[in-house]
Amino acid sequence: MVDFGITFDENRLQAMHAAGHWDRTTPLDHLEQRVAEMPDRTMIVDRNRRFSYGEVLGAARRIAGNLAALGVGRTDVVAVQLPNWWEMAAMHFACLHLGAVVNPLMPIFRRRELSYMLAFAEAKVLVCPEVFRGFDHAAMAHELARGIPCLEHVLVVGREFEDVLLTPRSPPPSGMRTGPDEVMELMYTSGTTGEPKGVLHTSNTALTTLRNGQDYGEGADGVIMMSTPLAHQTGFLWGINLPVLNGSRVVYQDAWDPGAALALMARENVTFMIGATPFLSDLAGHPDVGTHDLSAFRTFVCAGAPIPRVLMERAGSRLGVRVASGWGMSENGLVTGTRPDDPPERVTGTDGRVFGAMEIAVVDPATGAPCGAGEDGLLKVRGPSLTVGYLKRPELLGLDGGGWFDTGDLASRDGDGYIRITGRAKDIIIRGGENVPVVEVEDMLHRHPAVEAAAVVGVPDARLGERACACLRFRAGHRLEFADMVAYLEGLGIARNYLPEFLLEMAEMPRTPSGKIQKFKLRETALGVVPSD
Repeated sequence: MVDFGITFDENRLQAMHAAGHWDRTTPLDHLEQRVAEMPDRTMIVDRNRRFSYGEVLGAARRIAGNLAALGVGRTDVVAVQLPNWWEMAAMHFACLHLGAVVNPLMPIFRRRELSYMLAFAEAKVLVCPEVFRGFDHAAMAHELARGIPCLEHVLVVGREFEDVLLTPRSPPPSGMRTGPDEVMELMYTSGTTGEPKGVLHTSNTALTTLRNGQDYGEGADGVIMMSTPLAHQTGFLWGINLPVLNGSRVVYQDAWDPGAALALMARENVTFMIGATPFLSDLAGHPDVGTHDLSAFRTFVCAGAPIPRVLMERAGSRLGVRVASGWGMSENGLVTGTRPDDPPERVTGTDGRVFGAMEIAVVDPATGAPCGAGEDGLLKVRGPSLTVGYLKRPELLGLDGGGWFDTGDLASRDGDGYIRITGRAKDIIIRGGENVPVVEVEDMLHRHPAVEAAAVVGVPDARLGERACACLRFRAGHRLEFADMVAYLEGLGIARNYLPEFLLEMAEMPRTPSGKIQKFKLRETALGVVPSD
């Protein structure tokens, strides 16, 4: 049993239920309802296999019973580091049976990230692949377990997972199910302090953002293409929980390949996709796009990076799809978005307007006073989809007296309520929709004996939105080549998407009078020497 270290706001609970924003259901309730209505309907398409709603629920129940036999109970954390495989969804619903908390972990994480995440969450179980994309996850997981006392079980898909969890033994115990206002999910998000934060969501905070997103018209006839990792909040919500909410089908792709994605989309009559801008760019630019029947494809929601006007036009002409832009965070899901009938300038020039009962405010950073239309300020959020807190760090949520959450982003809002993200107060880089924790990478670089000073900045990239450039000043008589820097960081076990993609040698670091590195000057310098695509 894990103490999450948070205190639930009773006033918020009462207000959200009274207003009808929260209800008494969980994703497991919705799955069971779908099984009662249509048990044989396909829920998940995964690696050329099809799983009905009834099969997913049956697997979840077997897993729940077997997890209970292993000693997993209420508020225990079950970590799942899997690609976009049906087993990830089954694990989520199994945890809901037990009152346990699922902790999706990105497959790109390695021992450095995982050793912290698993220990901090006090994970009792880790489920992982045997080998995925050439990396031996099973060996890493068993090595980690030897150094993390709380991690009692490592279950590898293709080995122990089937033998231990899927073999029918006993039904899930009764009376342990997760309630709608209890923590059901722990999702780590990259922070700026050098350590990731564990975002906690209940069924109500998670499902609210999906109900808001139903503005895109995805009902029971929808077919969702999910290439975004299920261990990312977007994938977890829209790829696992949305199907049971509306009775739709979801198609999983475990490794991004735009050609294979196009073939899958045509075969399965995909209607909807949500993901970072590079996914859309790769699909629209693929040479085989004209050979596939994509007539069912209706909507692509881009989040994580601005949408170039030329990309939107290309997507419309080559994919026949309506493009929407949106903004959100792990802490609150999709908060704003353009609508299908919005004009093109809204889609490419804004990040949309709020959904449902969510609220946003753009305030002056110095005074906290509301900014006028078109003025840049700090973006704050409150409402039913906002997280209930951070694992063991309640002080980091930092809500003000009005319940507003400081997103760390800078934005402006026009007279019609559409926002535009204009910058970030938090020092992160968004590469292909994924946050790169700059402080953590800089800390590793500073530990190299050749490095005297290090700063990592983002440079624009036509496909990924941003790439990371390491600006390094070397100690006298020392130097580090790019390949050596990459090898050094990989030796520390860093996730590959955190690796800088450029190295810029600095004779001096631009600094303020107080000694702080002026990153805006580094970005200006990098723009002059780093290729943009």
